Amino acid sequence: MAASKSPSFDLSTWVAKKSKAVDAALDRSMPKASKKPATIHKSMRYSIFAGGKRMRPALLIAAAEACGGAEAAALPFACAVECIHTYSLIHDDLPAMDNDDFRRGKPTNHKVFGDGIAVLAGDALLTQAFEIIAQAVPGKRYSVRDTVMELAVASGSLQLIAGQVADLEGEGKDLSVPDLRYIHERKTSALLTCSVRLGGMSANATPAQLKALTDFGYNVGLAFQVIDDILDVTQTSEKLGKTAGKDVAAQKATYPRLVGLEKSKKIAALLTAKAFDALKPFNGKAVALEALARYLLEREN
Repeated sequence: MAASKSPSFDLSTWVAKKSKAVDAALDRSMPKASKKPATIHKSMRYSIFAGGKRMRPALLIAAAEACGGAEAAALPFACAVECIHTYSLIHDDLPAMDNDDFRRGKPTNHKVFGDGIAVLAGDALLTQAFEIIAQAVPGKRYSVRDTVMELAVASGSLQLIAGQVADLEGEGKDLSVPDLRYIHERKTSALLTCSVRLGGMSANATPAQLKALTDFGYNVGLAFQVIDDILDVTQTSEKLGKTAGKDVAAQKATYPRLVGLEKSKKIAALLTAKAFDALKPFNGKAVALEALARYLLEREN
């Protein structure tokens, strides 16, 4: 992981520490692998602990810290977001969807447990997310209702699921750049934006802080997906940890396909610059968020 430009901030160490805390909290929150019916709990744990970068939980905790919040208050929300993200990946990889055999360098859930259990594992992680978030201690400014609604809307049929539907229906079609942006806004940016907003909510963020985090999350989310499109055509499967070239093979609309590789890189850089601008109201207190955004722009896998 690339380091922050700030000499006093070590992003790799920070992310490793936060990931360890999130993993421990997830382990406490989820049924043990031996709990009956064991197959579903093994399947859930297989994917949730498959070695993901924990980028959404990291962004969430960084947002909380930027608003003066504590890691402990943010952890339930971080776990909930990671459950939603992992469920979406399990379902995306299914033969009826993206039909992928590898995720995070390992066989996808349905390749190990079968299609039926993979569907149910995704369903279970989705509902697990709301069980976790419902038990979080509410802050002074945002109620349990507020945070549950935040996650529900971001992961529902108007956002995360809408993006996947549009992505599926767009395969093999000549989509416009606005069409592609619609997909990326919902399939990727919505949950990233939700992550930083929930982090702010866990820290009782002011309305102005929440607006800044929203702008940040939106732009970083789009940049993340544009870079994902770029990496699909420039990197190997081994380096990505998933099958490279799938977007090209499926004739999916991507930024490189629609506007070219160089322009795609410029779009990603512009989006990240907008994200940095959104953090100015924090007056240097959003160091981790800035470092994470920089990493997302410079990542190679």
